[in-house]
Amino acid sequence: MRDCYDTCSIISEFKDGQLTVKGNPEHPITAGFLCPKGALLPRWFHSGDRLKKPLIRTGERGSGQFREASWEGAIELVASRLRETIEEHGSESVLVYQYAGDRGVVNYAFPLRLFHYLNTAMLDYDICDRAGQEALKDVYGTAVGMDPEELRNQRLLVYWGINPFWTNLHGFMLAKKNGLEVWTVDVVRTETAKRSDRFFQIRPDTDVLFALGVAKVLIEENLYDRAFVRENVYGFEEFRNYVKTLSLDYVSRETGLGVEEVEEFARSYAEKRGVIHIGYGFQRSLAGGDAVRAIAVLPALVGHRFGFIYDMKTIDKSYAEGAFLRSRPVKRIPQVKLAEYIEKGEIRFLYVYNSNPLASLPNQNRLRRALKESDVFIVTHDIFLTDTALYSDVVLPANTFFERLDVADSYYHRYVALNEPVVRLYGKSNSEVTRLLAKALGIENPYLYESDEEVVRKILELNDLSWDELKVRGFVKVPEKPRKWETPSGKIELLSQRTVERGLSPFPEYRKFEGRYPLRLLTPTYRMTITSQYHNTYRMIDPNLYINPADAGERGIQEGDTVEVFNDYGSIKTVARLSEDVPKGVVLLYKAFWVSLLGWNANFLTTDETVDGYGRGSAYHSTWVEVRRA
Repeated sequence: MRDCYDTCSIISEFKDGQLTVKGNPEHPITAGFLCPKGALLPRWFHSGDRLKKPLIRTGERGSGQFREASWEGAIELVASRLRETIEEHGSESVLVYQYAGDRGVVNYAFPLRLFHYLNTAMLDYDICDRAGQEALKDVYGTAVGMDPEELRNQRLLVYWGINPFWTNLHGFMLAKKNGLEVWTVDVVRTETAKRSDRFFQIRPDTDVLFALGVAKVLIEENLYDRAFVRENVYGFEEFRNYVKTLSLDYVSRETGLGVEEVEEFARSYAEKRGVIHIGYGFQRSLAGGDAVRAIAVLPALVGHRFGFIYDMKTIDKSYAEGAFLRSRPVKRIPQVKLAEYIEKGEIRFLYVYNSNPLASLPNQNRLRRALKESDVFIVTHDIFLTDTALYSDVVLPANTFFERLDVADSYYHRYVALNEPVVRLYGKSNSEVTRLLAKALGIENPYLYESDEEVVRKILELNDLSWDELKVRGFVKVPEKPRKWETPSGKIELLSQRTVERGLSPFPEYRKFEGRYPLRLLTPTYRMTITSQYHNTYRMIDPNLYINPADAGERGIQEGDTVEVFNDYGSIKTVARLSEDVPKGVVLLYKAFWVSLLGWNANFLTTDETVDGYGRGSAYHSTWVEVRRA
């Protein structure tokens, strides 16, 4: 139920006061084993840092000065301030800020019913995979690709900009189990790259150029599936003419790959009709939308109907959210632009759950300054006293997914899992708090008081899934219905009509992006965390800066030196580690560690720019910095 790609099926037991967990051997994808993060879940569950009583702030934001309160008193305070804010500033001055810290359908969506009923502002979810979503819709009309169980019928899997050995371990092992050849395309020589049969190391932002170069070879050497293209592809001739002018020598110079590597990739990819698993990380850049659109062309050229893996939205969960309770159109606030809207005075009440924006959002100095200088009233519902909770006026203790009923689907596979409680220790679920707030506000609408089981049963019914089967097996597979390309032409669009309507080029464009500072900062997730989750309980983090020896040498930096990493957004101090895995011109910090524990995190440096042509997706990886010895 974490914000995790695999959505493992876990068997849990609580005995003699201790939780134990193991993988469910019956699950076809997660296959009876847990990743290192999952195996340590009992440590997280039993953490002595868990919040047990509501807290009300008594000191400055971030100071950690709170007094304990009763649940009744805390809920009444939240309800009264919520009521006052709506009366004085209007309902759209209230923002509910939530994300996928808990991916259970009920605990993700049910609280939104209250805020829809109140007609408050809602988030526009642009932080994670938005640019890639829009790009894939431009080509296929959907971002939902191949069922990973179909990998058993494939020969080649290309991991493009993803490190699944850390972030999708079950998918990585599934590919190995099925005997697939594995390639990796990435800027950094990751643990996945080191375990792949081939590694294509490219420079930042050149994904689009590499993909277009491969497409050029496929077309000009007649390696593409002509029958499939003729029947199912729109704009092929125009695309052929577009890539015809592209020089492979230019592709080589820009990407850092040899011409022969581009040609070999194309020829072997065509022969093996490869599947491409497209990562989320690299599309969080100013070049990300065009990059995903260019990559998405390749499966179509070799005759794959949906020959990519990116997302797997299998069930309709809208009933849980209850947007039907809203009486007027919703105002959406871009997730990445939270600080800007607070600065403008458009947000006066902020309700946070399932998220830790004071660790995960970019340009942290701006956000923290905006919160300190404003009079926004902040409520956080969480398991721990997170960085966001430290800035809050009221903190409400949450329970964990081991303590409540829910169901969850997956980003990766087509199975829906049942989550049953094994014990109750501390805190209340998101849905419980929602019902308490609705009651304190005097709202009588019955949809705000449905039980978790009622919501789950209704969701299953609306999706033609069996509650009884789910109860017996613990998971059910969502059948895949006949699919078509939901594009204007009804075909795979190499010439995208959607992008033309948005004022963009009909074909993916390669653009060079440069910053005011010489080094490109990449901030991927660390193996033992899920964004900011688990830092406080596992205490297994890597706060070092990874830098190429050549860049270090130019700056007089040696292994183990304390260095300052800085740009116009802020600066941090950490330890330098010299590594050939990181190419020249690039440095790497792992993302979103707790500032309250470490003193900083990488988001003190990351940009809050957005990929405006592709849904205003985040651009974390379009950050430039300089490094010097401290």
